[in-house]
Amino acid sequence: MIENFVVEHPVSFIVLIAFIVTLVTSLLIKFLTDQERMKELQRRQKEHAELMKKYKHDAKKLMEIQQEMLRISAEMMKHSFKPMLLTLVPFLLLFSWIRTLYANINIPWILYYFIFALAFSFIFRKLFKLY
Repeated sequence: MIENFVVEHPVSFIVLIAFIVTLVTSLLIKFLTDQERMKELQRRQKEHAELMKKYKHDAKKLMEIQQEMLRISAEMMKHSFKPMLLTLVPFLLLFSWIRTLYANINIPWILYYFIFALAFSFIFRKLFKLY
């Protein structure tokens, strides 16, 4: 039954997969990262970007601001690694399986996946207030 659906309605199946993968990823991000800390880091990053514009002619001050931005970016990346590490292997296996399913069917499934995953990601980020 599932195989029939997958073969007969490939775009619908890819949309469903994009929805599920994006939902799972968004939920993991929501519950495995400190959203308040991420919000604070984004706020600080925005402030530093404005300071960089203000001090663009002062090389010493600009270097200090860039170093602080680098520290903020590193901390943000550290927080985002937890969900990524949990999803990496299962999603690689999933995409390998999908590639095998559609090897003989001439559809750009990866393009459909990316388009719908981006749309769902935007929706879930707003819905779950992810930073």
